[in-house]
Amino acid sequence: MPDPAKMEAAVHEYVAAFAAHSAERVIALYAEDAVVEDPIGTPRHEGLAAIRAFYEGSIATGATLELTGPVRVVQDTAAFAFSVHLAWQGAKQRIDVIDTFRFNDDNKVVEMRAYWGPTNMHAQS
Repeated sequence: MPDPAKMEAAVHEYVAAFAAHSAERVIALYAEDAVVEDPIGTPRHEGLAAIRAFYEGSIATGATLELTGPVRVVQDTAAFAFSVHLAWQGAKQRIDVIDTFRFNDDNKVVEMRAYWGPTNMHAQS
């Protein structure tokens, strides 16, 4: 069973990695066979090469993340609410998101799922 303290630390490192614009730091959180589905219902990114390409594109937008509540940890899963701040289609945007990370026994993320849709995107001034 993964360590709850390491699971929560991984969430904070995820946020910090975006602030540092470091896809490599994000990738270091993932297991070799991990899967990312962001947002739910879109094609999944499977394996580190696909996940790296996804995060390189995400970080290239200049996106930063801001936790908006505590990290919730239960068994092998951490859930966390946060806002993404980025420039999208020429305007500043905020996207309100809930992510879940499922961890393996080595405290690596094996599955990330992002819960957000068009109603969670908000223009900012």
